[in-house]
Amino acid sequence: MTAPVVSVSGVTKEFGTTRALHEVDLRVEQGEVVVLLGRSGSGKSTLLRHLDGLERPSAGAVEVLGEDLAALRPAALRALRGRVGMIFQRFELVGSLTVVENVLTGALARLRGPRLGLWSYPRSLKLAALTHLERVGLLDKTYQRADQLSGGEQQRVAIARALMQDPRILLADEPVASLDPESSDQVMRLIREIAADDGLTVVCSLHQVDLALDWGDRIVGLRRGAVVLDTTTDGLNRAQVMEIYGRVAASTAELMAIETELGDVVAGTTVRDGQT
Repeated sequence: MTAPVVSVSGVTKEFGTTRALHEVDLRVEQGEVVVLLGRSGSGKSTLLRHLDGLERPSAGAVEVLGEDLAALRPAALRALRGRVGMIFQRFELVGSLTVVENVLTGALARLRGPRLGLWSYPRSLKLAALTHLERVGLLDKTYQRADQLSGGEQQRVAIARALMQDPRILLADEPVASLDPESSDQVMRLIREIAADDGLTVVCSLHQVDLALDWGDRIVGLRRGAVVLDTTTDGLNRAQVMEIYGRVAASTAELMAIETELGDVVAGTTVRDGQT
């Protein structure tokens, strides 16, 4: 068996008296599209930040691309992050810059010194940026200000920016939470297509059950910082997911809250929080 590209073993994360993650185990193979599914506060974003080395676990170990993140010195950690692309919920673009300049910032880790204006980037990187913009369907927006785009277009710019890193792993933290249903579907389809074409591994946090079922190979359900479900999406449908909710809801009120948020896969064949 080949080594996984992501390996999380017994990770617990505490912020003061708050436990954000509790003994999380996760293994992600090359080329998988894994969806972290759960409500706000379930630990999805915290787990993703551990995979990029932005957080250190209170206990346990995180390995990415064969590297133990806790053992890496700052320079080595920065180099590793260069192989891990990140897409954020709020896009994190510079609105006053053009689309192509925002995309080019994805290559800054490979360059020395600050870059001021489009002219300051090498021609090879500018050509690469245009190629990525064509892939995400925004070549006609190359010189438009980023803050003049729709939400869906801005997220596609963010995807092109991540691709400038030539990543092996793509992390996406609620990438469609701010988008309408049509734009959400377009962005998730784009991520899926790029992953398939480039052989990328994707770990994406979502709270929308339907999108998780449509676009993920595998669902990892989080509740109160613990993994409570880890299963492939093959043959799984929304009704079955809602039945899973029902089997673990402590009360009718809790089940109704879960259904309202469409958010939290809270059980599986193995339940880890003491419920059956």
